[in-house]
Amino acid sequence: MDSANIWPYCLSATDFSFDIKNLHRPECILCGSSGAVYASDLRSGVLKTGPDGSQTLIGGNADAPERFKPNGFVLNRDGSIIFANLGSDGGLWKIDADGTLSPFLTEVDGITLPTVNFVWMDDLERIWFCVSSMRPRNIAFSTSQADGFVGLIDAKGARIVADGFIWTNECRIDPQGRNFYVNETFGKRTTGFDLDANGNLTNRRVVAEYGAGTFPDGLAFDEDGGLWVISVVTNRIFRVSPEGDVVMLFEDFEPDHVAEVERRLSAGELYSDFVYERHSSVLLNTSSIAFGGPDRKTAYLGCIWGDSIATFRSPVAGHPPVHWTWA
Repeated sequence: MDSANIWPYCLSATDFSFDIKNLHRPECILCGSSGAVYASDLRSGVLKTGPDGSQTLIGGNADAPERFKPNGFVLNRDGSIIFANLGSDGGLWKIDADGTLSPFLTEVDGITLPTVNFVWMDDLERIWFCVSSMRPRNIAFSTSQADGFVGLIDAKGARIVADGFIWTNECRIDPQGRNFYVNETFGKRTTGFDLDANGNLTNRRVVAEYGAGTFPDGLAFDEDGGLWVISVVTNRIFRVSPEGDVVMLFEDFEPDHVAEVERRLSAGELYSDFVYERHSSVLLNTSSIAFGGPDRKTAYLGCIWGDSIATFRSPVAGHPPVHWTWA
């Protein structure tokens, strides 16, 4: 497919900058209108980098680093944070404005929450969360184990709204509020649903299916309705148009490493440590994307290996997240 005929834009190695440093596995990123950039931090908290470069760790629990490992997170109006916990305690946890850590959601529909991969707040301030798998994370990844699910917390409480996913990762709702999307990392696809006013998901469908070496992880919408998708391992950056055209804008990987990832995945021998390694020349095993800057045209790339955030300039602004003006 000729991307120039669909969306005349691509990225090169020289388009990336690395100005935000001193991070600890910044897998997920959020930005605010103040210019602040927030990143999940392995020190059991979220690191805020101000527009002046100053950095503040929100939360943090040095005494229990294995119990609390923030991944996706939500910025609340009152200054508190809710994070998806990859640590041994699992579930969703809350960091109050004063730094106090407390459980936010530990079970749903009678199921004790294991590690939770992602959490996100939509424009109606409902909270969506994704459990990648009910299996322990130290078990090999699978292309067929469809035990991931998506949950919703709204005025009715917490409930599972969709299941049967192969490694559920990030999720988003389109700017019109009519469609819900979720990445299935080891299913190698982005799955979509119709979304009604009550948060019900129907008309399940494959929006984009990816080939060898593409493992969709993070995603975000631009204000034109384009869905940006990030592939871990290969550092591939895609844009899926509202019409469904999939354009790859960049990739950065070592072919031998990707071939070994695919071999191990097929053989049931792929573990997280091997996925997390960096085998690229520019990017640091990219996992997510967020739009920020005064015009929301600066794209920030979260990663699962490095200690800095890559940025590039986008020709279109990102759709403003619900927290944009209060972050």
